[in-house]
Amino acid sequence: MKKARLWSLLEDGRVQCLVCERRCLIRPGAKGACGNYVNVGGELFHLGYGRLSALESRPIELKPLFHYWPNSTALTFSSYGCNFHCPWCQNYHLSFRMPDISQPVFSPEKLVELAVREGDEGLSASFNEPAVNFDFLVDVAEHASKRGLYFMLVTNGYFTEKALDALLRAGIDGWSISIKGCKGMQKPLGNIDFYVPFRNAKTIKERGGYVEIVYLVVTNTNDYEDCYRWIIEKHVTLLGVDTPLHINRYFPAYAWRKPPTPITKLLEIAEEAKKSGLRYVYVGNLHNPRYETTYCPKCGRPVIVRNNYRVVDWKLEKRDNEWKCKYCGYPVPIKGEYIPEKKWLGLM
Repeated sequence: MKKARLWSLLEDGRVQCLVCERRCLIRPGAKGACGNYVNVGGELFHLGYGRLSALESRPIELKPLFHYWPNSTALTFSSYGCNFHCPWCQNYHLSFRMPDISQPVFSPEKLVELAVREGDEGLSASFNEPAVNFDFLVDVAEHASKRGLYFMLVTNGYFTEKALDALLRAGIDGWSISIKGCKGMQKPLGNIDFYVPFRNAKTIKERGGYVEIVYLVVTNTNDYEDCYRWIIEKHVTLLGVDTPLHINRYFPAYAWRKPPTPITKLLEIAEEAKKSGLRYVYVGNLHNPRYETTYCPKCGRPVIVRNNYRVVDWKLEKRDNEWKCKYCGYPVPIKGEYIPEKKWLGLM
């Protein structure tokens, strides 16, 4: 175990974890909601530090990030546990398990060196919620920065402002943030403040980081009009019209057996997002290149065509240090470098 960075001691021997906005109050010998932070004698320790549950190279488009280091691959790793408990979780076998202290620890240095050796352009924390591995993330990010690798997170974005500051200062600059619901949603995540991920996404952008938002549309849960209008409004007003929005299809998993999201509902929400001014709206989990293609906001032509999580056609040109439409010269926001002709053999 490693002593945690962000916590405070209370007078009765409890500690308060300050990693995520749950701000768990943890009595001696107990763990927080995520199962990764434990109170040992009035001090907070990171039980899951370096204990990984998965490790493989994956395309950045799979995260999904469509305008960040296009066509690159990231050495992707995960731990155990989660600070949310979504009943539709696709990765429940990792998210609803606690770290095993008998498992060997993977060092940050070893992880970064593996990414370099495998030819990945960066690293990604994914599969389960990265917040539960906060202290490890900070250490990995510092080593990745030294080796010239990017580091991004696939996250619910529920960090405290102190934790977010530490991650940004460590060098994490790519963020795929999942919005699980909306203000006023009662079930199943009624105790979550869904404004927090937008607040954090705004801070990330203000400090030079890169964000794309993912809205998993769950049937009869967060798919009603007031909900999707609230999400779109917050996206536009806090993040701006150039921040990509992924509207993704849900499929039944774990304990949530509602039917898959109707495609008509996804397209309805996508159309509303476009009417609100969003320039880069994608519909995911349909495996249809039409809905994952980037179209120039000015001339309407396809400028980035994607298929099977790879870029198959690139019609942007670098001019004046900006990527611009080859046809009309309109600037299209891209963070990092485009990696041409890099193949991916599929899931391992």
